[in-house]
Amino acid sequence: MNNLQEIEQAVSQLSVEELADFRAWFAEFDAAVWDRQFEEDVAAGRLDRLAQRALQHLREGRCTDL
Repeated sequence: MNNLQEIEQAVSQLSVEELADFRAWFAEFDAAVWDRQFEEDVAAGRLDRLAQRALQHLREGRCTDL
């Protein structure tokens, strides 16, 4: 059995309360992973072109207020 299967089996055996706690923990964990990746992408300049394009659209009046 591989790690993923072991995790799936363990999660399937959690009580309702434990599953709720796991969901909350995983949501925070997943958000932290996403934040780190986003920060790395920003630092590496991977989003620069998109930011420049968005600013150009703003200057051209091609954006709408939310």
